[in-house]
Amino acid sequence: MTQIAIVFHSGYGHTAKVAEHVAKGARGTGATVELLAIDADGNLPEAAWATLKAADGIVFGSPTYMGSVSWQFKKFADASSKPWYTMDWKGKIAAGFTNSATLNGDKGSTIAYLALLAAQHKMLWTGTGMHPSNAKSSTRDDLNNLGGYQGLLVTSPSDAGVDEMIPGDLKTAEAFGANVADVVKSVKG
Repeated sequence: MTQIAIVFHSGYGHTAKVAEHVAKGARGTGATVELLAIDADGNLPEAAWATLKAADGIVFGSPTYMGSVSWQFKKFADASSKPWYTMDWKGKIAAGFTNSATLNGDKGSTIAYLALLAAQHKMLWTGTGMHPSNAKSSTRDDLNNLGGYQGLLVTSPSDAGVDEMIPGDLKTAEAFGANVADVVKSVKG
């Protein structure tokens, strides 16, 4: 059985909804998925660390705040120095996603941070596995309309509630989750 852990911080609920859709896509391939929310103080429950160690793949998620991950996610990343020291995540598949209020919003720097974190843990990074929808006829409801290759990019307008998120971004999150699960399965053999 393919086991995937999605560890994320969500400040206002939008990034949590993205995590749920990533999980839905991965589960659609038959993978077992655990959602691990980093709390408002930047902490994970102690049992979550064992879940991360047991997972075949780990997906990192954070909103983009001021051009990078939230401080809560950074606190988690710093705390991951213990599994880093013992190489607990070495060889696992890693992927990442981010959400911010603008179409760009320096999301690329957040994805780069997540990929670097994975590299420090000697993990194997995978991206979205899809081309962008970039023709004149493309709309915000098309898959990968924001054009992420290295990681999943999602936009939630600053005045939009969680129930008003862009449907195309959530469909893209599901396709991303399925891609991550397929990559994990292919590596596991």
